[in-house]
Amino acid sequence: MLAIVCPGQGSQSPGFLSPWLERPGVQEQLASLSEAAGIDLLAHGTTSDAETIKDTAVAQPLIVAAGLITAQALLGDDATAALVPGKMLVAGHSVGEITAAALTGTLSNADAMAFVRERANRMADAAAATPTGMAAVVGGDPDEVLAAIAAAGLTPANMNSKGQTVAAGTLEQIAALVAAPPAKARVIALQVAGAFHTHHMAPAVSALQALAPSLTTHTPAVTLLSNYDGTAVVSGEAALESLIAQVSRPVRWDLCMETMGAMGVTGLIELAPAGTLTGLAKRGIPGITTVAVKTPDDLQAAREMLAAHLSPEAGTL
Repeated sequence: MLAIVCPGQGSQSPGFLSPWLERPGVQEQLASLSEAAGIDLLAHGTTSDAETIKDTAVAQPLIVAAGLITAQALLGDDATAALVPGKMLVAGHSVGEITAAALTGTLSNADAMAFVRERANRMADAAAATPTGMAAVVGGDPDEVLAAIAAAGLTPANMNSKGQTVAAGTLEQIAALVAAPPAKARVIALQVAGAFHTHHMAPAVSALQALAPSLTTHTPAVTLLSNYDGTAVVSGEAALESLIAQVSRPVRWDLCMETMGAMGVTGLIELAPAGTLTGLAKRGIPGITTVAVKTPDDLQAAREMLAAHLSPEAGTL
């Protein structure tokens, strides 16, 4: 079983899309996605600085667009049609779950960009209402980490693995956790501009619920895992409901990885801007082989992994 995974906010870095412009059609694809997103993704992916692309309204559409471009480069013009049920599954972390929905055909690319545009803008509005942020807690005893997060008044917004939990809340609460970290743990501030996946984002949920009737959903082409509990969503409608609710509830990537392990995932390809989820998988899924598709130079290794998992000898689940 092969997993294709899509990263979330904070994975972007200045200029990360520049190498992809060498591929035919990418500039045109970016122009189309930019129109749907209402921002210049070409500029933000190539020349904008770190502070600019940290902005939620920029980062989220940029990350989804990057994943769609990478998927097309890897799988062909009709990426969804290249997915093979029983041999492949797809999952995305936080905003990457929108990329995953588009890749599986659950949402069209246009609807995915319309959704992420509204999500990003409304989450940015919610973040501007109160200065909030997120910080990764790496290491430490899991129970002690959760206790320290609670003591600081924070929410465990991302449960990424047994050794990494992301706390979210006001900047004062983040500062309190930094000042009193759990034993044997490090607290690292993240390059995000709000307390995502917490009650602070409730206004964005309402806005997305209002948008939902204008979107068309389809049953995922292959297994699509939900950030809510790591299980497969059963319909397009369920996937959209999960995407909306995810904005203000914790991301359980740890449970997604548990499901991957239980389903026999032996290979994992992370779409651009790649690196974070492959790192988590190496520590969280024993024996897994990974490819992080950061630049076009990584496509060959990804194609080789894809071919190995789709060969007749690989079998089906």
